[in-house]
Amino acid sequence: MTSNSEQLTAIRKRAEKWLDPLYDEQTNAEVKAMLDNDDPTELTDAFYKNLEFGTGGLRGVMGTGSNRMNKYTVGSATQGLANYINKEFSHLSERKVVIGHDCRNNSRYFAETVAQIFSANNITAYLFEDLRPTPEISFAIRHLKCQSGVIITASHNPKEYNGFKAYWDDGAQIIAPHDKNIIDEVANIESVSKIKFEGNKKLIKILGNEIDKLFIKEITNISLNKKIIENQKNLKIVFSPIHGTTVNIVPSALQEYGFNNIINIPEQDIVDGNFPTVISPNPEDPEALKMAIKKAEESNADMVAACDPDGDRLGIAVKNEKGEFILLNGNQTALLLTWYMITQWKKQGYIKGEEFVVKTIVTSEIIKTIADNNSIECFDSYTGFKWIASIIRELEGEKKYICGGEESYGFLPGDYVRDKDAVGSICMMAEIAAWAKDHGKTVYELLKDIYIEYGFSYEHMVSIVRKGKSGAEEINAMMDKFRNNPPKEVAGSTITVIKDFDKLEEINLLTGKKEKLNKPAPSNVLQFFTKDGSKISARPSGTEPKIKFYFEVKGELKERIEFNSSVAKAKNKIDAIIKDMKIE
Repeated sequence: MTSNSEQLTAIRKRAEKWLDPLYDEQTNAEVKAMLDNDDPTELTDAFYKNLEFGTGGLRGVMGTGSNRMNKYTVGSATQGLANYINKEFSHLSERKVVIGHDCRNNSRYFAETVAQIFSANNITAYLFEDLRPTPEISFAIRHLKCQSGVIITASHNPKEYNGFKAYWDDGAQIIAPHDKNIIDEVANIESVSKIKFEGNKKLIKILGNEIDKLFIKEITNISLNKKIIENQKNLKIVFSPIHGTTVNIVPSALQEYGFNNIINIPEQDIVDGNFPTVISPNPEDPEALKMAIKKAEESNADMVAACDPDGDRLGIAVKNEKGEFILLNGNQTALLLTWYMITQWKKQGYIKGEEFVVKTIVTSEIIKTIADNNSIECFDSYTGFKWIASIIRELEGEKKYICGGEESYGFLPGDYVRDKDAVGSICMMAEIAAWAKDHGKTVYELLKDIYIEYGFSYEHMVSIVRKGKSGAEEINAMMDKFRNNPPKEVAGSTITVIKDFDKLEEINLLTGKKEKLNKPAPSNVLQFFTKDGSKISARPSGTEPKIKFYFEVKGELKERIEFNSSVAKAKNKIDAIIKDMKIE
């Protein structure tokens, strides 16, 4: 076992390399200060490892060091990606990429650095003039027929973070075999001398609002009921970009869509990477929508919508039976969007027998019920939108994609991009609110009606954080326990089916029959299905020191008035499952 002194010696050696004149003077000075400090805490945190380029790119705290987001770690990632693009597309006379960024501190600087490096490697770099949402980067890659793209964003992480997210030629995040190949190329950048920082100005092209207009036009094309929107054009919609990239584009898209009454929150329209009005810029967090809901109450609005800083996740709040605004969870938003799009496609005569929807394996099974009952194929993908995009790509030209979503507040209502899109999803949610109002009901009442027709379920997620090496070992031990000694019964209901995605195996415990799971690769996920229709999923995070447990329990709902009691019963059942599985 390596001693603490040996670890610190290795850390100091890694840091001393950053005193090389190849690094800028400020970096040299900051590293020297860390090395000279008697307290090794900052040095250790900054240099105890290299910030790893994973399957989605980079994400980390900004600052000096090998384990930080800075010019050199971003530069290494970009150079590795550029090397792979030049190898993979060597047959093309011109290779092109799109580069975008969010509102975070240093995002513009990192984006310009990325553009310089791509251009230095003889790759045309289309750089947006200012911040843009992630889905628009995906759109631009497809529209400009580029081979790759990058957006500088850390999504909904705290303000200290930034990230580098890479895309491929279909506008989707990178998957096998390209992800592993790019990781290898990045790993080969062993010295900063291998990074070409001096760009070629002739190969850097600035993108402006011409792409915005085309992107918004594609979003308006997904509308399914123009008459309803005309009837309800004055629907009151409160919108917050939470200081991020959608500050202009969501209101513009809603107006082009046909809605005239968009109400903003001036304090949250200020683009600011410090996110001064929220604790966390995450629409999954009720606190993040607090100001928007207050504004909606004051203005008697019909709907509240908000985006995370890079505009790919959406949070929605609607009125309950008491007229109070409540947040929809990600499953409920996906459920409403899927139900509406399928039923409208059917009504418009778009269904030809080759249509499909996609959800992730941890997302509500009611979505599959809706699809099945309407003769639409429903595919289950792994968690992460790149897997939904992979299915769209695989079936392109054979089947027609309607929509797809995941419980983590991401949805794509159409195939105009290949990543989750809060801009288009908010427009479609506004159309749903208009449809509901035109039919004399609220969105909340509509949600209850869908449960009454297709079956009721309630979902809950528990996230357990275990930091450090011992934490990782504890998480592995949890998965080993459930894999090797699975529960036989939870909350009074027998476990009937186990899906082990690491072994790609499904076991029917009633018959003993084993089947192979048709998935692109193994993944460390376990699922348990009970006789009464409950689903429990266990999934360690690939990027954070945590394990997530997803619960979905079925119940009965015959009338709207029973909704609250059905929710209460479902919560009690989930509590019983957690207790029986000893999850804490």
